[in-house]
Amino acid sequence: MSPEAITQIIVSSRTEELAAEQPFYIPMTGPAARPRRSLKHDDTFIVLDSHGDIGASAGGPDGLFNADTRYLARLELVLDELQPLLLGSNLRDDNSALTVDLTNPDIYQHGRIVLPKDMLHIVRTVFLWRGTAYQRIGVQNHGDRSVSFDLTLLFDNDFADLFEVRGEKRPRRGTGFSKLTGPTDVLFEYLGLDGRTRATALHFDPRPTRLAVNAATWHLDLQPHQVSSLFVAVSCNKPPGARPVRFFQGLLAHRREMRRWTCGTATVETSNDIFNEVLCQAMADLNMLMTDTPQGRYPYAGIPWYSTTFGRDGLITAMQMLWLDPRVARGVLKRLAVHQAKVVDPVSDAEPGKILHEMRGGEMAALGEVPFAHYYGSVDATPLFVLLAGLYVERTGDEATLVELWPAIDAGLRWIDGPGDPDGDGFVEYQRATEKGLANQGWKDSYDAIFHADGRLAEGYIALAEVQGYVYAAKRLAAKCARRLGKLDLAHELDLQATALAERFEAAFWCEEIGTYALALDGAKQPCRVRSSNAGQLLFSGMVREDRARRLAADLLRPHFFTGWGIRTIALGEARYNPMSYHDGSIWPHDNALIALGLARYGLKHAVGQVFKGMFEAATYMDLRRLPELFCGFRREKGRGPTLYPVACAPQAWASATPFTLLEAALGLEFDAERGEIRLRNPRLPAFLDDVTLRELHLGEASVDLRVRRHNDDVSLEVLRKRGRIQVSIVLTH
Repeated sequence: MSPEAITQIIVSSRTEELAAEQPFYIPMTGPAARPRRSLKHDDTFIVLDSHGDIGASAGGPDGLFNADTRYLARLELVLDELQPLLLGSNLRDDNSALTVDLTNPDIYQHGRIVLPKDMLHIVRTVFLWRGTAYQRIGVQNHGDRSVSFDLTLLFDNDFADLFEVRGEKRPRRGTGFSKLTGPTDVLFEYLGLDGRTRATALHFDPRPTRLAVNAATWHLDLQPHQVSSLFVAVSCNKPPGARPVRFFQGLLAHRREMRRWTCGTATVETSNDIFNEVLCQAMADLNMLMTDTPQGRYPYAGIPWYSTTFGRDGLITAMQMLWLDPRVARGVLKRLAVHQAKVVDPVSDAEPGKILHEMRGGEMAALGEVPFAHYYGSVDATPLFVLLAGLYVERTGDEATLVELWPAIDAGLRWIDGPGDPDGDGFVEYQRATEKGLANQGWKDSYDAIFHADGRLAEGYIALAEVQGYVYAAKRLAAKCARRLGKLDLAHELDLQATALAERFEAAFWCEEIGTYALALDGAKQPCRVRSSNAGQLLFSGMVREDRARRLAADLLRPHFFTGWGIRTIALGEARYNPMSYHDGSIWPHDNALIALGLARYGLKHAVGQVFKGMFEAATYMDLRRLPELFCGFRREKGRGPTLYPVACAPQAWASATPFTLLEAALGLEFDAERGEIRLRNPRLPAFLDDVTLRELHLGEASVDLRVRRHNDDVSLEVLRKRGRIQVSIVLTH
């Protein structure tokens, strides 16, 4: 058989494997014809192209979405049936609105130009607020003569479930219809198979010259320099007859609300203007992804595919933001405690004490066509919940919240030692309960993410390396919480369990022949001898032996892992390594951030600086200076930026939080609420930062502003202002 034929068999086999094993795969069927922009407010988000259109160009998940359903699938602007020309498209710095500048092409009638190009300036301004998308279309005639033309908005809807937009096929759908409800209003309605009626109301102002169920046309006559404004509001599930607020009133209220949300959050300013831009974009994205829930603000995971409550993503994002704003962690913990599993349900992979993986509100979830209405198929969310609770109490000293959360913490610990360890070997492991669930249930949840050195996929109950680290850290922190509550025997037992786990882990997972820890143990307790970033995440848990931590850190910064932009998920040379894959060789900013925290924990600040520098320089090449969910793991080449991953979410919460985590790792920030002390342990700034200023850094009721300056490899600390009783110090160890 020829090598080409063998290659074809391998490719075909892998393709069949993909189709069989990854039912919720996100396809990429072609390039995006126009760049996409997104906005979000609470449970509503919108994806538009660079022209401000929805559904006018191929290659994007366009639409207005609310609670996992698309409420508008098309909104396209045309002038005399022609598409306008793009001048520019910009998000406001705070993500409150998208502004698009357009002009007219040459417009002909009967073979002659009746409107030369560049005579009209068209400005589309779009924002979201309280379940409604608002748009103003301003048109100004910059010519020296009057002009007449038609401006038309073409619109339509399909009420597609988000999983349909992602590519899932449905044998049956509900029924929909559209109607005019007045001279300025159109209504789309859909009766789903779940019995729910979903409605989209479009309101136009002023009254269009012509209005149909799929188009609104205004005939405009503009004198030289005259300006005209048109408005459209698209509302999701508003009561019949309800009118949206006027455009400018809503925009001002929205911006005031966004400013209120940021009050009380620490701010960062540095000597590097470009890094300041990275930080500003990151904070704006995090603010946009925050969603008001009954339990507090929660960072939704990402746009467009993950704009909902995700346990793992929310927990890690809250941990990354803990030094900046611990209120986020409180909201995340309270929400996940409310939705903690109480019963055994194989369809949703639920077991008592288990923390939520994903929550969905669409029709397909309600009908069980996807298992994600309340889905618990995550092996790491539960230890991460306990871990974050401990870190939150350490950071804030908030014992009232600890008392409130303790039943959920206790239930999580019982899951870790019970259903989370089904064979009783002392390791937390997973296997999906039904074929509809996720095959892999760690943060690398692709079907092919966990494999052996020869490329075979791991089978049976799988114990991931990093999850054991999460459990170790969770038990250490839970022991401290137990002592606060006077549960001294429990605290002692948890510390003993953590120590025993570390010893078992070293014996079972360390692979001397590859100089690192196994990616996982499979169901037969055989180690997956694969060099992976999972081992790097062990460092921040503190479970790893000092000598092996240093070996591991050195390996992560060698070329088979470190590309110059960041650390790959899987090392070059491993069987399934693919720099263009989702989890088998790509670069994830949050993964690098957690590894950097671990490097800092072991005093490896030079290594922190390398990761920090790579991530910062990658961000400088990214659109809007925004780190995406992931990017490709190709080696850095001189004069070229990183290679993007085509369906990566941007913004993505834990990617947006990454610059702040890298700064935390570099500064070595530690908070001691009991002693009222903030410590900088072994602080060391990377070469691209000469100084960093932190303001409104809170510890209990007190706060401090401070500045850290770099002096080659050393730093100096200046306290600019203090409010209340608070101490700041530099601690040098190692």
